[in-house]
Amino acid sequence: MKLKISKPEKVLFPDDGITKADLADYYERVAPVMLPHVKGRPLNLWQYPDGIDGKSFLRQQIPRHFPDWIARVETPKKGGTVTHAVAEKRDTLVYLAGQACITPHVWLSRVDRLDRPDRMVFDLDPSREDFAAIRLAARRLGDLLEDELELARYAMTTGSRGVHVVVPLRRSHDTDEVRAFARDLARVLAARYPDELTVEARKAKRGTRILIDVARNAYAQTVVAPYGVRAKPGAPVATPLDWSELSDRRLGPQRYTVRNVFRRLDRDGDPWKGIGRDARSLGPARKRLDDL
Repeated sequence: MKLKISKPEKVLFPDDGITKADLADYYERVAPVMLPHVKGRPLNLWQYPDGIDGKSFLRQQIPRHFPDWIARVETPKKGGTVTHAVAEKRDTLVYLAGQACITPHVWLSRVDRLDRPDRMVFDLDPSREDFAAIRLAARRLGDLLEDELELARYAMTTGSRGVHVVVPLRRSHDTDEVRAFARDLARVLAARYPDELTVEARKAKRGTRILIDVARNAYAQTVVAPYGVRAKPGAPVATPLDWSELSDRRLGPQRYTVRNVFRRLDRDGDPWKGIGRDARSLGPARKRLDDL
């Protein structure tokens, strides 16, 4: 099925001349590597009907005009439910681009077990523009995860300012357990490097330190989808990395864009291709963490 995009000439990125049709073409092309990371996950949709310089809104409830072939899942919330779109195939990503959804966000759990996440995420949020410090913080977090807790660690530039460090999990712990583990781990790391890292959410108390943000591990919270486009000049892309790239001084948070990411993918493929095979239970890691 070849989808028709309404107003394909609509410019979404004014400084770059990137149109809605260009955005749809990007998601159609990236779908083979992106779909394994978003399939089966409820979506939140950041839509920009007038482009990135206009007003935006976050859509959670799927609207009635969305076609029936788009998968859906009803999720509980306080006082009711929300029905989210789910991207099960390429055409869903293309259709969403046609709705001016520049950035899809995904849950850390899948539709069949909403309360059992298979991802744990640490969002390294800088207080100042110093990506070398972010890269170092990610490596230190990764060393703690892999060397001391024996958990796998993956990294992704967010396409904004920071890095996400992602841990694949077996679905043997509920959201509260995962969030508590992430919180305790962040406190241990921040205590080791108190001049560089913090768990203090209030900006006024952070100073120049990097926030280890674990709030995204709460129920129904989302993260930018791998290979999702960000609503920023240049159309940067949230890009999964090979861990060794965190030592590359040339790496920046917005290095990869809709216009250059395919050279990378054609050359190296998706560095997260086998992420699910590295999923582990938090049980043994919890005991190791408690002993630190």
